[in-house]
Amino acid sequence: MRFSAPPLEGRLRCRYKRFFADVELPSGTVVTAHCPNTGSLLGCRAEGSRVWLRDAGRARRKLRYTWQAIEVDGTWVNVDTSLPNRVVHAAVAAGELAGLDGGAGVRREVPCGRGSRIDLLLVAAGGSRTYVEVKSTTLVEDGVALFPDAVTERGRRHLAALARAVKEGERAVQLFFVGRADAEVLRPAAAIDPAYADALRRAAAAGVEVRAWCARVEPEELAIAREIPVELEPPRRGRGRTAGR
Repeated sequence: MRFSAPPLEGRLRCRYKRFFADVELPSGTVVTAHCPNTGSLLGCRAEGSRVWLRDAGRARRKLRYTWQAIEVDGTWVNVDTSLPNRVVHAAVAAGELAGLDGGAGVRREVPCGRGSRIDLLLVAAGGSRTYVEVKSTTLVEDGVALFPDAVTERGRRHLAALARAVKEGERAVQLFFVGRADAEVLRPAAAIDPAYADALRRAAAAGVEVRAWCARVEPEELAIAREIPVELEPPRRGRGRTAGR
């Protein structure tokens, strides 16, 4: 997706109360921006880092600016979790994600089982349906993208809903959107949320497909870049770092 205007650059002062970030602009003015990310932003909140803000252009809005991205070790990282669903929706509609066909239509926020809603329902030209839940992550360590960066009971509920859909004869996909371009593989962050890691493995064993794509993060565009492999089991001792450590 393309943005209507280039972002405003500044330096991060701090992120606090989950939804607020103080950013110093080049003029020296400090503004409070909306932080559209409920995760911990582990590894993506260092004071003094370069950040991009979107300007709503409405001075009367409670928070005029939205924190869009941060630079981490030379890589720009999307932190706005309101954007990945829209990017994935557009990519599916354009036929850019291999194996995900929404040629006959794509619906958003659809009911799936008891009290659950899943991000996307893809209807293929032949009528087959695929439920797709999109989860975004900003955490990358040594080329390994990790999800989640904080304990997520909601994430486990979504996995259970996907597994129920498969049991009822539907196709279901857990899609991870890595909001940066420097990851080579995705693993569950077992050291942060072992219950989620176990739930993801159980869902995969039940037939839920688990896939991951890296993003291309540019000043005026956020887009799908490339698919990366998913490793559900932790690496064997002596063959690399344990996920999340």
